Amino acid sequence: MLTGVHFLLTYSCGFECDHCFVYSSPQAKGTFTLAQMESVFDELTRMETVKRVYFEGGEAFLFYPLMVEGIRIARSRGLEVGIVTNSYWATGDRDAELWLRPLYEMGIADLSLSDDSFHSEDDKEGPTSHVQAAAERLGMPTGVISIDRPSVEISEGGEQDRGEPVVGGSTMFRGRAVDKLLEGLPTRPWQEFTECPHEELRNPKRVHVDPYGNVHICQGLSMGNMWRTPLSELVKAYDCNSHPICRPLVEGGPALLATEYGVEHEDRYVDACHLCYAVRKALLDRFPEYLAPKQVYGL
Repeated sequence: MLTGVHFLLTYSCGFECDHCFVYSSPQAKGTFTLAQMESVFDELTRMETVKRVYFEGGEAFLFYPLMVEGIRIARSRGLEVGIVTNSYWATGDRDAELWLRPLYEMGIADLSLSDDSFHSEDDKEGPTSHVQAAAERLGMPTGVISIDRPSVEISEGGEQDRGEPVVGGSTMFRGRAVDKLLEGLPTRPWQEFTECPHEELRNPKRVHVDPYGNVHICQGLSMGNMWRTPLSELVKAYDCNSHPICRPLVEGGPALLATEYGVEHEDRYVDACHLCYAVRKALLDRFPEYLAPKQVYGL
């Protein structure tokens, strides 16, 4: 019962954050056209179960007119709308209000602001503070997404846990984080990663759709391509038990995925996402319909 769809409006972003799940950068290609976006909304109307859409990226505000039109379409069809942004555009409180007022007037349900050390320095007068001040004046709801940099902590100990080093912070090791943030972090044997701790792969409630037609259950793990099979049909036909990547992940996590397809890999990994990402990257050419786009894998 799919209730949420997130538009990856573009893979392009003015930032090139070390933790980015989708490997966004100023050089990244792929942006929705208006016609493509309209076709997705037509599919959402057919499905009838989706209640909320989000616009994100990359950085959706880079294509502000397209985002605004998408919001207009969504609101005209009775859908709630959220946006995720890094606030690069907010050069002052009054300037931020210029960007926000049209969105407020359309009835935005959520404005999520990426605000952490990956996106900006510890600056109380930075872009996020301008957005928050403007949003407060308008009465627009906002929230903050803050990802901690990985750190090494010592566990408290116990029967199963004897004070060994563990990874702290909220970074998940997929996308650019695998290439940029692993150094010096403690690892665990690959056999320990027997479940997916973050995504509901059996019955996903939300998906991300991208300009290439991929319907992401997790970033880089696709249900299929909506430009080849309409989104409503993809969702209706989705069966975790017949999906070549999701089935082993549900049955035995990244460890089973690696074993089932005989993927050569390291002995130890930082977390389940790290092993899953490494195995999926090795399987890209074998399952191009389900592991896409290569952009998300830094290729």
